[in-house]
Amino acid sequence: MNKTFRLIKFLLCAAVCLQSNNALKAQSHPAEVKGLKDVYASYFPMGVAVSPRSLNDTAQAALILKNFNSLTPENAMKMGPIHPEENRYYWKDADAIVAFAQAHGLKVRGHNLCWHEQTPKWLFYDKDGKLVTKAVLLKRLKNHIDSVVGRYKGKIYAWDVVNEAIDDNSTKFLRNSLWYKICGDEFIVKAFEYAHAADPQAVLFYNDYNTERPEKRERVYKLLKMLVDTKVPVNGVGLQAHWSLNEPTQQDLMTTIQKFASLGLKVQITELDISVYPWEKEPRSLRPGESSEFTPEKEEQQAKQYAMVFNVFRKFKNVITGVTFWNISDKYTWLDTYPVNGRKNYPLLFDQNLQPKEAYWQVVKF
Repeated sequence: MNKTFRLIKFLLCAAVCLQSNNALKAQSHPAEVKGLKDVYASYFPMGVAVSPRSLNDTAQAALILKNFNSLTPENAMKMGPIHPEENRYYWKDADAIVAFAQAHGLKVRGHNLCWHEQTPKWLFYDKDGKLVTKAVLLKRLKNHIDSVVGRYKGKIYAWDVVNEAIDDNSTKFLRNSLWYKICGDEFIVKAFEYAHAADPQAVLFYNDYNTERPEKRERVYKLLKMLVDTKVPVNGVGLQAHWSLNEPTQQDLMTTIQKFASLGLKVQITELDISVYPWEKEPRSLRPGESSEFTPEKEEQQAKQYAMVFNVFRKFKNVITGVTFWNISDKYTWLDTYPVNGRKNYPLLFDQNLQPKEAYWQVVKF
């Protein structure tokens, strides 16, 4: 009888504790969740990278409309997808994203006009398979920018004009891409000039990653200062913000924003996610026994990192003119296939069921 009584008492206590914990959780995490765009209405627009497929998914579209007021095409406007052959453009996906944005009163960031990746081979070669001259390549670049920027003039408020032109090697300056091999640094200058001519009202960005690392920050600053000093029409710098649980530090992030803002440039966070794994550049396969689990410890670390970076963003609200997440939720992210193919990552504010994570609550709690 005593054993039975003790068991009943234990179960009653457990039920009371569970109720108490749920009540505390409900107090700290309100049932009515405000959208990110509403929480940050007096700070900066909140954006997200999308595909037409995500916009056609009812649940994901609802999440987007509740939380974001700016869209970036994840892939649809990159040169390879949108201009696969010299005399052929594929507009369907890009048009669908712009149409969705216009129908719902959302802003659009164009991404991107000139990059060393996802660039069709025809751009760099002639009919005999030889590299084209600088004059030919610049003419092809101009035609591309005229067509793409011109098509969406007045519908896209900002463009990532040149993407990732700085070399990964800290001892070098500009990346030795085919753009650079054929044109030198002139392709960067011309890309901005062509984009400005195609839409004088568009805000034009240089976009890159690892900008918070001191050695790369200095090289990006060198490029931007050169462009500003020579009156090239660059208006802002995009910090891609593909970060991790321990990078960047608060000081590195603040220093980066201050340094670029000192050039009179707008700063945007263009591709935000916080990986639960350390940064890797080279793609690889999942190793035997390698974990892909979102542990409570990782969740707590991620929430703290998101809290820190958004605290910094709010401090610089007069400089930062937009924050864009790279993908909508953990259901799908580009980090599921890169750099480690098959390793599930959990880098965003919403989980695989489109529900707010602890990181979300840290971002909206201020």
